[in-house]
Amino acid sequence: MRKLRTTLLTLALAGVFSIAPATNAARIALDIGHNLAKPGTLSAYGETEFSYNLALAKVIAQTLRNAGHSVTLIGDDGLMNELKPRAEAAAGHDLFISVHHDSMKEEFLEEWLVNGQPQLMSERFRGYSLYVNSDGPEYARSLHCASQISAKLQEAGFSPTLHHTDNIAGENRPMLDRQLGIYQANFAVLRHNTIPAILLEAGVIRHPDEAKLLRLTTYQQKIAESIATAIHCHSVF
Repeated sequence: MRKLRTTLLTLALAGVFSIAPATNAARIALDIGHNLAKPGTLSAYGETEFSYNLALAKVIAQTLRNAGHSVTLIGDDGLMNELKPRAEAAAGHDLFISVHHDSMKEEFLEEWLVNGQPQLMSERFRGYSLYVNSDGPEYARSLHCASQISAKLQEAGFSPTLHHTDNIAGENRPMLDRQLGIYQANFAVLRHNTIPAILLEAGVIRHPDEAKLLRLTTYQQKIAESIATAIHCHSVF
């Protein structure tokens, strides 16, 4: 069965399959970044990253299921506080995607008022980014999957952010593909995975305009469809 799946998905890489409901359904582990206790960064409007991650992951999951894939949500109850168990929960799947939303360093942020309350924002950076662990056992397939997803995101009109390459403390991250916005990262959810694994930062929620867009179901759907199209046309499992 594994050999058959590999053969089918090799054909998909060559573009043999169209974007029809999947006959070679993949098993995808969709990880919702952060949790209720540690909800990640805040948007320009004071909303938690976890709430953004959960909303987008649900749209991605439904889009993939509609396409015939099997999807397991990891951490969707907000109670999964440890990172290694997230990777362990993905065992037996074909692909692991951790869904996040991005921020920027404090020195770039400025205060503004939202409903009379001070919040932090900046219009300096916006865009998505993807992360792969180059030391992982499935690095080549992880990178290929990230590349195809990024290409489909760009076809849909999205642009990557390169601000994590800035030569400042806490940034200066090495890039694997500058044009596609793919970074090298040793994040725990990637490091502990034994299957192809990527982390997606869907956009910068400290940017006020992008934060609003990322709340729109139509915008989330465009991201989800880009991911689904990449998986349909360029499967790497």
